[in-house]
Amino acid sequence: MKALVLHSGGLDSTVCLLMAAEAGREVVSLGIDYGQRHHVELEYARAQCRARGIERRVLRVEWDKPADEVPVGRTMEEMRSGIAPTFLPGRNAVFLTLACAEAAGIGAGEVWIGVNAVDFSGYPDCRPAFIEAFTAMMALAIPDGPAIIAPVIHRSKAEIAAEGRRLGLAPGDTWSCYQPRMTARGPSPCGACDACVLHDHAWRHADDEGPPK
Repeated sequence: MKALVLHSGGLDSTVCLLMAAEAGREVVSLGIDYGQRHHVELEYARAQCRARGIERRVLRVEWDKPADEVPVGRTMEEMRSGIAPTFLPGRNAVFLTLACAEAAGIGAGEVWIGVNAVDFSGYPDCRPAFIEAFTAMMALAIPDGPAIIAPVIHRSKAEIAAEGRRLGLAPGDTWSCYQPRMTARGPSPCGACDACVLHDHAWRHADDEGPPK
C-alpha cells in the first residue's frame, strides 16, 4: 500500500510519517509551501526524508491569509482557553484536498495527516468532526479515493513525543517554532511562542506518560 503523508517537518507530522513507514506502507512525504513564515520547517522535512530514504514532494500554493499575531509567553492554561490566534482558516481543508488529489495521481491508497485534538490550541480543523466531514465530502470528490488516516488525533503531545523517541527522533530533529530567529549558525527557535512552549512540554513529559498502549 502506498501512503502519502502530509509532512511539515514538525513533531506530529514526522511521527505520523515514521508510523506509516513502520506500518509497512510505501511512504511518500508531501510538503505544502504556502508562504508560511516558518519556512524552515520544509528544510527539516527534507532532511528527515533524505536521512531515511523517503521520497519527498512539495506543492506550492498561495492565498490571501488573515493577518495574525503570534502569541508569546503564554501559560498552558491560556493555551487551553480557546482557539489559538495562529489558527489559519481553511488550512487543513486546503492541505487535505491537495493531498487527496496528489494521492489519486500517484496511486496512493491512503493519506496520513498528523492532526491532534488533545491538550492545546483548539484548532477546529484538527478535530475528529472535521476529519469525518472531510472524508464524507472527499468520497464525492474522488470516488474510491484514498482513505484518510489520522493516527495521533487522540494522543497527547507527551504521548506523541514518546512515540517519536521510540521511532528514533530526538527533540532537535523536528521544527515547531512559528517565528524563528536568524543567528550566525542559521535559524533558531524563539523559545517563547506557543509552538516552542508545547514542543518543550511534550519532550519534558514524554517519559512521564510514554506511548499509549
